[in-house]
Amino acid sequence: MSDMLTYDEYKALAADIQLPSLAYINGEFRPAASGKTFASTNPATGAHLADIAACNADDVNVAVSAAREAFEDGRWSKLHPNERKAILLKLCDLVEANAHELAVMESLDSGKPITDCETIDIPEFVHTLKWHAELVDKIYDQTAPVGSDAMSMIVREPIGVVGAVLPWNFPLLMLAWKMAPCLAAGCTLVLKPAAQTTLTTLKIAELAAEAGVPAGVFNVVSGSGREVGEPIGLHMDVDMVTFTGSTATGRRFLNYAAESNLKKVVLELGGKNPCIVLDDAERLDEVAEQVCAAAFWNMGENCSAGSRLIVQEGIKDELLERIKHFAKDWTVGDPLNPENALGAMVDKGHFTKVASYLDLAREEGYDIVLGGDTSEGCYIQPTVVAGVNNSDKIAQEEIFGPILSVISVKDYDEAIAVANDTEYGLAASVFTANARKSLRAAQAVRAGTVTVNCFGEGDITTPFGGYKQSGFGGRDNSIHAHDQYTELKTIWVDLSEG
Repeated sequence: MSDMLTYDEYKALAADIQLPSLAYINGEFRPAASGKTFASTNPATGAHLADIAACNADDVNVAVSAAREAFEDGRWSKLHPNERKAILLKLCDLVEANAHELAVMESLDSGKPITDCETIDIPEFVHTLKWHAELVDKIYDQTAPVGSDAMSMIVREPIGVVGAVLPWNFPLLMLAWKMAPCLAAGCTLVLKPAAQTTLTTLKIAELAAEAGVPAGVFNVVSGSGREVGEPIGLHMDVDMVTFTGSTATGRRFLNYAAESNLKKVVLELGGKNPCIVLDDAERLDEVAEQVCAAAFWNMGENCSAGSRLIVQEGIKDELLERIKHFAKDWTVGDPLNPENALGAMVDKGHFTKVASYLDLAREEGYDIVLGGDTSEGCYIQPTVVAGVNNSDKIAQEEIFGPILSVISVKDYDEAIAVANDTEYGLAASVFTANARKSLRAAQAVRAGTVTVNCFGEGDITTPFGGYKQSGFGGRDNSIHAHDQYTELKTIWVDLSEG
């Protein structure tokens, strides 16, 4: 992966960059059928970036038809796995060659810090695509023991046309999580990027065509959830929808499936994730660093953010002092400046929503230990709010911003009870020096991913998804991600001689 540029070099690249604006359907960039557009705006400055094609159901119909034709004629689904792999690996090379341009697009469009774009999002995009591409010719199917008079084969076949509806918080990375196993399995894809963050998905479409992905296999239909996402969900010729986003919107896709063709639906949804620190935790400086990363990384716009610090009373004050010290490293400012760890909220509407929780904290008389301030350009300072009860609104609702609620508990049992007292179950962390207690906690917390003495989501080899209202129908990442883009088929052969 390429080296970081300087602040001035990033600004110069941003000033000269050519931003895509047309939808990509059946191998061609084209305007919306209606001719309508919507504005893409830099949340850090309010500057206009581009007028993007505002597609609707008519464009979705064309894209799905193209994807269906491409799937049925086998131009992708019937390619030898090695051929699909070679094309996906070539796409990885092209992404690496265009890394600086993609990073700047991502930062301008989303408000993400350029350092994260360069050192996390783009390398992880490439790693995810390579991992699934390399897996294509290494997944074996099965036979069942059925006796000598028959033979059974259990095989996986690509599910068909997949609709993928992406979130705005990790545009490139979530694109990779969906497209990599989907294309590796042999499916065709109709993508709806979030309206706030469309640019890099359109750039990837350009690079995919250059890499050799055939027309109709990879389609990008830009626009709003109502005009594009809903028609994808209701479309009778879409075989599956994969969605990452809010729990409320995820429910709609289940309704769409029920109202249409009972398409398969996989949902990765919200979280209000606990970070449990027990009083026997060691190396509190490291714990504090991890707590800050869990709460503030990506401006807290992260479904697995550790937004509830559940800490035993005896250690709370000391830990908070250390958190205040390490929070100084989370500087806020121009996303294009590599020295800044945090950028802007994704748009003005989301900024206003997150800021309302700061107002609530002041109204409710919580102890604002750190931060609590906003500034022009959709910036919110990392904030720590103590004295919170787990039943409070600030502890139950997904804020999706850099606000950490501190909840003190008496003992291990109370910590687990509080951790599980939520409608969500996506991720959790537990910090303790007691190995037995850590494993007991990992078993007891109802979440799809539990990390011990660290914050994280695992890696590409481990499945990611949630319990309860944090997920439905499948998992992203790992070999398990391939399962959701395939159908299982049993082939039974009669070998009897009579």
